[in-house]
Amino acid sequence: MKMIGSREPLEDKAYKKNNYFFTHQSYKIRIGVYMLEQSNKAFSDALVKSLKGERGHLPIKNALMDINAELAGKSKSELPYSIFQLVKHMIYWQDFLLLMAEGKKPKPPAHVSESWPEEAGPGSEEEWQRTIDSFLQGIELAITMAQTVQLDKPLENFPGETPGGLLRNIASHNSYHLGEIVVLRRLFSSWPPPTGGYPA
Repeated sequence: MKMIGSREPLEDKAYKKNNYFFTHQSYKIRIGVYMLEQSNKAFSDALVKSLKGERGHLPIKNALMDINAELAGKSKSELPYSIFQLVKHMIYWQDFLLLMAEGKKPKPPAHVSESWPEEAGPGSEEEWQRTIDSFLQGIELAITMAQTVQLDKPLENFPGETPGGLLRNIASHNSYHLGEIVVLRRLFSSWPPPTGGYPA
């Protein structure tokens, strides 16, 4: 091993330099992974709040749970859909997007009108309750996915889409139509619900 005066062997100096480089790089990678994990956690938490309806948004179930079948089937000439039709439409696209987020390939409708039911209202209180239960169960599934799946993982069957993007789409679509439901309830003097009409 070649020595230069009392200095360290050249091989030892090279080893220490490389070791410092790789240690420094490893540290930066660990920091990057930690920051990414924290970012994903923050996005997950925001998705859950959006799906449930929190802070500046009325909790979704609070706007629906006290509606009966009669009110669900009412409509106004100024608005094209009843509450029942709106909820069925929300279920249609919620289920469709959940399948996409799971990596499956649901068959898209030939026309968007297929996502709207022809019936203005439910046939019974039991049918209406099943409709509400189906909708809320879909939200719970979306929340579970938001908390457990890799939200930024590209979906093989849908280039450019991620589970996180699809869950965000569900939240925004539901929020849009929930606003219409609240307007209908106001027009039929059925607002606020027993839980109150303000975000909680």
